Amino acid sequence: MALPANFLDELRSRTPLAALIGRRVKLERAGRIWKGCCPFHGEKTPSFYVYPDHYHCFGCGEHGDAISFLMKSQGLGFMEAVEQLAGEAGMEVPKPTPEAAAAERRRHDLASVLEAAASAFQRRLFLPEGAKGLAYLRGRDLADETIRRFGLGWAGEGRGALAAELGREGITPEMLATAGLMKPAEEGRAPADYFFNRVMFPIRNRRGQTISFGGRLLGDGQPKYVNGPETVLFAKRRNLYALDQVRAGLQADASQTVVVVEGYMDVISLHQAGLVGALAPLGTALTEEQLVELWHLAPCPVLCFDGDAAGARAAARAIELALPHLTAEHSLRIATLTGGEDPDTMVRHHGAAAMRAVLESARPLSQALFDLVCEAVGDATPELRATLANRLDEAAGRVGDRALAWEYRRDFRTRLRAREQAHREAERAARRRPSFGGSADQPFGGSWRTPYPAVPRPQPLSEEEADAQRKRILVAILLAHPRLIASKEEVFGLIALPPALSKLRSAMLEWAAHAERLDFASLMTHLTTLGLADEAGQALAARPSCAAPEAMPAEVEEGWQHFLGLLHRRDLGADVEQARQDYMHHQDKPAVTRLTRLRSAQEALNRGEQGPESES
Repeated sequence: MALPANFLDELRSRTPLAALIGRRVKLERAGRIWKGCCPFHGEKTPSFYVYPDHYHCFGCGEHGDAISFLMKSQGLGFMEAVEQLAGEAGMEVPKPTPEAAAAERRRHDLASVLEAAASAFQRRLFLPEGAKGLAYLRGRDLADETIRRFGLGWAGEGRGALAAELGREGITPEMLATAGLMKPAEEGRAPADYFFNRVMFPIRNRRGQTISFGGRLLGDGQPKYVNGPETVLFAKRRNLYALDQVRAGLQADASQTVVVVEGYMDVISLHQAGLVGALAPLGTALTEEQLVELWHLAPCPVLCFDGDAAGARAAARAIELALPHLTAEHSLRIATLTGGEDPDTMVRHHGAAAMRAVLESARPLSQALFDLVCEAVGDATPELRATLANRLDEAAGRVGDRALAWEYRRDFRTRLRAREQAHREAERAARRRPSFGGSADQPFGGSWRTPYPAVPRPQPLSEEEADAQRKRILVAILLAHPRLIASKEEVFGLIALPPALSKLRSAMLEWAAHAERLDFASLMTHLTTLGLADEAGQALAARPSCAAPEAMPAEVEEGWQHFLGLLHRRDLGADVEQARQDYMHHQDKPAVTRLTRLRSAQEALNRGEQGPESES
């Protein structure tokens, strides 16, 4: 009996292969896979590997899925194995009917139509009529080998060209319409091509069979991307772009990170760069079926979103979807790109290493959820703090696994306590005021409550050397605590810096203007991609203790203002003296106003409250 392919696909996806094989073979986890001694030939060293959806013995070559394992290990027939697995999975085996057999034949015929269309599109791309599409792909830095590996093609100008070409193979317009390649004939109108003037992206199932297409329009018009319609072979909810490529890539290198990105070109660029765990939904938000498929590939895949508002909304939807399905074995991590980058541009502009750094810094789902709720609610008032705690508790309650939900609640409460403690420390630090006026040996004075130790030096520095060191310290503080950049941008930009620090400053200010999150890891990733890692490391070597990673925000702020004051105090003192002399000579209102303003600025510097005021 011929069973529907979608029934068999679902049966395999519902069967945990490691658990099934583990009933007969002692397995040990090895990363995302399992290994043990092969049950089909005698061996002492394990060479039998179990992947999420298949097994393979590197000793005897046995290979297969859940159905074939039961057939070979228990001597069952195909239908016996299917019925046993279906019973365990709570599925009903379709009954053999003439209608079911006819439907399976139609599916087989439909797959043949799609494969013929894929070949036609690929041929056209490398013909003169496909020159525009080929130029577009090469302009996106895709190699011809990559273009062929993903089966990219060109749909041409439409007007029935595909039907005319495939008609010579006995494929009718009606068959093309059933396959989602033509729009059915309407009253008074012939069938029309579904895709035209588009670069074509074959969509394949997990076995590498073409089931539909996506098309990217060149030139004006909307939508830029369109996928084929739903058919008996193609359901957007159940499939992922490049799933077949990822399965092959993970089999060759199990250390690859499984990462979900947003578009076809993101996927292809990452694969070309060696990041062969990349795949994408098909023009829709992530679905439950796709989550299950992802967890068959890896226990904790990464979702990578663009760093804009749309990316934040996509992350929130994905987290909301995943919460009821989380277990101790299945979770997600969230990576966010910044500076207007997407995975395609990140790889093309900065290289694969930069993208790997983004993936390695992906946040656990619990942290990403905590950050999202905090950003949405805030905690500036007691009412908001109570709302925040309630929202976090509700979010943890949506986790389906009760033990894991309890751990989420505990994690959120720990984070809230740490957040509240940080607020209290910041308030206490804000009430502290430094007292300057120490000796040359103690430049901060003895009554400084949270001393900033002077930068160690074996001998007294000249005034020029001291100024250079203060400039390095100012840069180091903003490097270590980039959230401060936004409030110090104007005065930071006016400081006269040597060339190396000036280049570093320009990169920091440009990043801060576009970054979604002003954090140290993101800034260092950005500087590394620009080739400024050494310069940043040298600057950070001058970081004072007030800018340590655990320092409170108010302490960092006060330290930055203090070193800015040290940098400018000499010049400001000369200005005050000149203003005093002008007042003694003229004794008019402008002279009084100028002297008053400069003395106020000098007093502010001595208190460490702010930088020198500029005269208007």
